[in-house]
Amino acid sequence: MAIVFIRTLVIFLALLITTRLAGKRQMGELELNELIVAVLMANLASHPLQDIGIPLINGLIPVITLFCCEVIIAGINLKSVGFRAFLHGKPSILIMDGVVNQREMRKNRLTLEELTENLRNHSITDIRKVKYAILETNGTLNAILFPAERPVTAVQMNLNPEDPGFPSIIINDGKVLKENLKLLGKDEQWLKDELRKMNVKGPEEVYLMMLDNLDQIYYLPQENAK
Repeated sequence: MAIVFIRTLVIFLALLITTRLAGKRQMGELELNELIVAVLMANLASHPLQDIGIPLINGLIPVITLFCCEVIIAGINLKSVGFRAFLHGKPSILIMDGVVNQREMRKNRLTLEELTENLRNHSITDIRKVKYAILETNGTLNAILFPAERPVTAVQMNLNPEDPGFPSIIINDGKVLKENLKLLGKDEQWLKDELRKMNVKGPEEVYLMMLDNLDQIYYLPQENAK
């Protein structure tokens, strides 16, 4: 039992490290080569776990080899436009000026139901409002509306709103994040004063508290706070 536990832990750590070193792309939308590597790594790594008679190294070597292949392919991708086009293909324009490109739809084996579902994910229900809909090489659909259908921006309204910056968490489930507090130019005395204004006895009664550069506070109490 201990041997199985140790072997499982070693394989898990090897997969964890190689996936982390492969970069954040491998944790998001996968390209074709990335999907193949992920499937193979999971499959090959499972063999020593299913049969303890197989040497552990037989599971680690394929994982490391596939990781090296992925790193090499990623490097070539960065250097060669032609190789990227060969390996990943090119984006397909499915809608142009409110008209569905039926040839591209058939080429990508995409149904109208799938197209409209993807558009609804972008809060678009009327194809006529779409200037371009592009199917990216990783399978995601990006839709661009006609200029008249796009939301009005502050620049277009001649407004110059203040930048609140990036809101930071200063209390996380009852725990004060002192580093974030310091980065925002605040101290614990300021925090105590703000909590007192909200009739909160202490951080332990706070589930989430966030602060931005304009001193705007988002506060959420603990549900079980008494």
